[in-house]
Amino acid sequence: RVPLGMGVSDPKRSFCPHCKKDIPWYRNLPIITWLLQRAKCAECSAPIAFRYFFVELLTGALFAASWILLPVPYPAAFFVMALCVLLVVISFIDAEHMIIPMNFVFAGLVIGLIAGVIAPALIFIGSPVPSLPSWAGGGQALVGMLVGWIGLGLVVLAGKFFFGERRMEFDDEAETWNLREPQTDHEELRFVVGDEEIDWSDVFYRKKDRIEIECEEVLLNGKKTQAKQCVILTDRIVLDDKEHKIAKIESLEGKARKVVIPREAMGAGDPPLLGMIGAFLGWQAVLFALFTSCVYALVAAFLGRVGLGRPLPFGPFLALGGLTWVFGGWKLWEMYLVYAGLK
Repeated sequence: RVPLGMGVSDPKRSFCPHCKKDIPWYRNLPIITWLLQRAKCAECSAPIAFRYFFVELLTGALFAASWILLPVPYPAAFFVMALCVLLVVISFIDAEHMIIPMNFVFAGLVIGLIAGVIAPALIFIGSPVPSLPSWAGGGQALVGMLVGWIGLGLVVLAGKFFFGERRMEFDDEAETWNLREPQTDHEELRFVVGDEEIDWSDVFYRKKDRIEIECEEVLLNGKKTQAKQCVILTDRIVLDDKEHKIAKIESLEGKARKVVIPREAMGAGDPPLLGMIGAFLGWQAVLFALFTSCVYALVAAFLGRVGLGRPLPFGPFLALGGLTWVFGGWKLWEMYLVYAGLK
């Protein structure tokens, strides 16, 4: 609902995304109904994606594992459940829409810091909780948040420096491009070239970032111009030597022979997501989650035959790295520290 601009309670009832009919309460049992109706809507027989079934099953399994398997007292287990819900929601939204919903991330940051104060056992999972004042656990959560957010933020900046820019050249036939207005409250302005859509924040990470277009044709507010060069900046465009404020532009489109786009090593939402994981689990979990998420992403890219330069949402792999830490990864970390003579 969130990426589509709908609220949790608006519309009030669940509905079929195909025929839009409300699902009555006696059929609103996702796992059971999905199985009994053979993955089809009872009204229009449209297929119900396996994702709906899997998310419900996964969330229930994570809840059970949080309560039964973790060596932490019950207050910490409740916070693990909250973390699991947040990571599942963020992961599936990022996987489908290539965006990380920041409202969930910011909520998670607050909950994680509270967890550090109330249930520090989560940060010291697997180890005896030291006799510290209550605020010390919150301090550890704050350190974890800063290490995750700032650390991965520096990686994003380094990726910007080393990867620089992406060049697209169209020798045979000019490719269409345009600026697309947000379709929902949770979307942002996008640069569209051919079939590829690029979020504004993924291009303009710094003020000096710019999109350069060698134009065959440019239409400004529906009117054809004579410009051969279009430079798009974060708040304005330059057609040859003439500037236009983006806020005053109704539409911008054209055909390009060459496009140069700034590119990132990863999206701007990934650093705060890792910061959220650090707030719940501490700085050691941040290091572990970052390393394992890279391994998971490489394996997924290899198995899915995702080539270099192709977009791959990193949020789900960060979430998987965080969950790996919670459900046993901390043991591997302890073993490594002992092997390296650091403990």
